[in-house]
Amino acid sequence: MKIKFELEYSLNTSPLVLFSRLSSASGLSEWFADNVNVNGNIFTFFWEGSEQQAEMIQLKDNKSIRFHWLNDEDPKAFFEFRIDHDDLTGDAYLTITDFAAEDEKTDAVNLWDSQISDLKHVLGL
Repeated sequence: MKIKFELEYSLNTSPLVLFSRLSSASGLSEWFADNVNVNGNIFTFFWEGSEQQAEMIQLKDNKSIRFHWLNDEDPKAFFEFRIDHDDLTGDAYLTITDFAAEDEKTDAVNLWDSQISDLKHVLGL
């Protein structure tokens, strides 16, 4: 059984710039996967010879995007990018919600930390 977890990252960038990196094929291919193709609501992610498909199941412009892996046996599992904005500092906060088996959670968190490091690099942070 998978457990839900959330990670929050502070990014000194505008929500509009950040959202384009989270919701478009070109943006996601800069940091999340080697390449990304989109056909309707189906996103195909390519990594070093492997591929996975996810369906975009929810979109709130400049706020959040939620995906469900098509090969995931847990129908309730998803991964989501949600952006909050601090008006005082101008920072964007990216909250990632994901699911993992309890014994795989640490690996999943480490993978997200690595991915967000790549995203920060792409954003020049």
